[in-house]
Amino acid sequence: MPHPIPGIHHITAIAGDPQRNLDFYVHFLGLRLVKKTVNFDDPGTYHLYYGDSVGHPGSILTFFPWPGAYRGRPGTGEVSTVSFSVPEASLDYWVRRAGDAGVVLEGPTTRFDGERFVSFSDPDGMRIELVGDATSPEGWRPSAVPEAHTIRGFHGAVLSVSGYERTAKLLADSFGFNLAAQHENRFRFRASGSGGLGSRVDLLCQPDLSRAALGAGSVHHIAWRTEDDESQKQWRRHLASLDFDVTPVMDRQYFHSIYFREPGGVLFEIATDPPGFTFDESAGELGTGLKLPPWLEHRRTAIERVLPPLAMERVSSAKGEI
Repeated sequence: MPHPIPGIHHITAIAGDPQRNLDFYVHFLGLRLVKKTVNFDDPGTYHLYYGDSVGHPGSILTFFPWPGAYRGRPGTGEVSTVSFSVPEASLDYWVRRAGDAGVVLEGPTTRFDGERFVSFSDPDGMRIELVGDATSPEGWRPSAVPEAHTIRGFHGAVLSVSGYERTAKLLADSFGFNLAAQHENRFRFRASGSGGLGSRVDLLCQPDLSRAALGAGSVHHIAWRTEDDESQKQWRRHLASLDFDVTPVMDRQYFHSIYFREPGGVLFEIATDPPGFTFDESAGELGTGLKLPPWLEHRRTAIERVLPPLAMERVSSAKGEI
């Protein structure tokens, strides 16, 4: 058996307009643009990575922005909510900040053992939670958000599934997660021996919903951490032995990846922690230039010609225009 999964590596979603996406995640949520590259399978499209100071595993939310993309349809077989960790005392700040920005926010609400959170949608309709977590480490500085209130990384994610048992079995028997709490149709799993960032995942059993349809505002996949290439090979062998159809190892430049669909239909990835985002930029330069993998570098001129311009300075600060 490979080592247990310690938590989430990254989450990748689909967006519409790339500038609107950047404005929301950098200027409203205060994340750092860690990497500006392209979708390796569709290099006429950006792949934008947001996270903490250097994009540590457990902090990275990425997007494929396709201008004019149709909205996705919520349902089962998808990551339905992305949960970020913020300091416990910061929720009132985020209520005020959302009101000033014209972002419709729900909460604060409480669940399980007093866990307080607020929830809202991003400009494409993806559901986001900010969860008060007193154990969070430091966030990205300098951020558009005051240091005391910055997002610290992932708290976890919610998987919407039509059933429960087979996905739960994968999390418990293979990933090494423990069932930590349950309320009605929500089951909280936590990575064993870990209370760190991205160590929680909720299964939301929703048999009455139809299957989700991928589009803007949908999560494309969720990636789980593994420490290195050798561990990833062990995971591939283990998953194949359970009759999962697992891809070959793919070079994603900043990590290596394998993909498979879990029993509830959610696309899972297992990604290596190294080499990380300073592979081709220094820590101070992260996100400042368009980075291409070596096999696409000869196409740089053509790629840059079709990509829409992105401005790091805020395009509009008017209320409701984030």
